[in-house]
Amino acid sequence: MAKLYFNYSTMNAGKSAILLQADHNYRERGMRTLLLTAQVDERDGVGTIASRIGIRADARIYGPEADLFELVQVELEGGSLACVLIDEAQFLSPAQVWQLSRVADDLNVPVMTYGLRVDFRGEPFPGSASLLAIADDLREIRTICHCGKKATMVIRRDEEGRVVTDGDQVQIGGDETYVSLCRTHWREAFEGARRVD
Repeated sequence: MAKLYFNYSTMNAGKSAILLQADHNYRERGMRTLLLTAQVDERDGVGTIASRIGIRADARIYGPEADLFELVQVELEGGSLACVLIDEAQFLSPAQVWQLSRVADDLNVPVMTYGLRVDFRGEPFPGSASLLAIADDLREIRTICHCGKKATMVIRRDEEGRVVTDGDQVQIGGDETYVSLCRTHWREAFEGARRVD
């Protein structure tokens, strides 16, 4: 029986590299996969999943209105799929998470999603909250804070390097914008910035 997986972490933990390695493993064994990434993230080009260590692959994009169950059904007309791999899963809508659960349950195709658990304010993304609630298997990908403790949070910085405490939940960026921290150092940075504001 196929499962819906949620592989989550904070920024810079290697989620995309792990996804691309899983895809490589399937393809190396002659199995067909479907790679999907969020339309909103164009940092490495539209329809590209890229890791900071330099590996990349082309992917289909999904937007907020896409019916992912239907998309996979159409893809299955071209032959069996060993797995659906989804990058930037925090950008899924709750409805899309349920569609992916149907891909696993009704189409018997494993779905492996990779994304952030929380935003820069410590709030869950809607897609991540839905995945945490209904995924069959939750896997934390760990990274570390500058102090050596496990990083579970992320701060957003502006162009001058100041910590941002308010704003849109979604702002695409990388190392220049986000820093992964343990909860203690996140709280110190976030609350310190609020006192300055």
